[in-house]
Amino acid sequence: MIFPARLVLGTCGFLIGALIAVSGAQTAEPTALTIFAAGTLAVPFKQVNALFEKQNPTVTVQPQYGGSVMMAKRITELHQDADLLAVADYNVIPKYLFGSQPHASWYAGFARNAITFVYTDKSKYAGEINAQNWYKVLARPGVEIGRSNPDTDPSGYQTVQMLNLAEKYYGVSGLERKVLANAPLANMRDTETALISALQLGQIDYLAIYHSDALQHHLKFIGLPAKIDLSDPAQAAYYRQGVAHTKNGDLAGKPIVYALTVVNGSRNARLAEKYVALLLGPQGQAVMKENGFGEFSPAFAVHVEAMPADLKKLVEPWPGS
Repeated sequence: MIFPARLVLGTCGFLIGALIAVSGAQTAEPTALTIFAAGTLAVPFKQVNALFEKQNPTVTVQPQYGGSVMMAKRITELHQDADLLAVADYNVIPKYLFGSQPHASWYAGFARNAITFVYTDKSKYAGEINAQNWYKVLARPGVEIGRSNPDTDPSGYQTVQMLNLAEKYYGVSGLERKVLANAPLANMRDTETALISALQLGQIDYLAIYHSDALQHHLKFIGLPAKIDLSDPAQAAYYRQGVAHTKNGDLAGKPIVYALTVVNGSRNARLAEKYVALLLGPQGQAVMKENGFGEFSPAFAVHVEAMPADLKKLVEPWPGS
């Protein structure tokens, strides 16, 4: 049978177009979900990101980690694009992202933590230090202590708040000043996780860090009282007595609660909401617990009314909000 030339050409053109469309679909770039997050979230988020990508094969999660305040300012001052922000101090979100031109409308707490000091067998006085004498050992001449920058990172100012509280708790005048004298600027980084290798190599003796990091990196740590380690939401009123003086103002102590939000204007807002749902749900919370974080079930949120409908059912209003 002989087909008209126009029909043959038309059919070929249709087939070629279909093949190009299929080929294009196969080689299309995956959607990138950009997350700005606290440095201490790098380990658990690696697992959460893998879960999310498995559930959403056309998405690639692109995380960037650093001090929480620094990451927030990258959004508000440097105008860098991010879909999600996750911080180690819930107060960072309302302080930097709310306002007359808000970059976020709500936030949800998803994990708890505590401040401690970690060390190794190489650390000076490693065989002596314990939960009773820790502040005396850390104040000894020659001890090198690492910490994060209190002007850029919650761990930095939470360490100062904890030492301020310890001075009151133990009744030892000058405790904060004496310990911090062994933690000079040379031993400070924008995020404390950047100093873990220095600790392991013996370049510093002790490192102020989160309890979760101590467990993740299999480091020895000091079990501080809940009255000062900022771990217990029930101690919120007492924690306010611990004050850190920073370039961003005086900051009163608060329970350590990690929080996240979807950034206003996100081009991938729906995907970002799905990520939040995964993190707040059983799978995400199991990952956080495995990595040494205290969990929330259910999560608490501020401005629940502004949250997407699918997320509202996963949270309760933040106490006192």
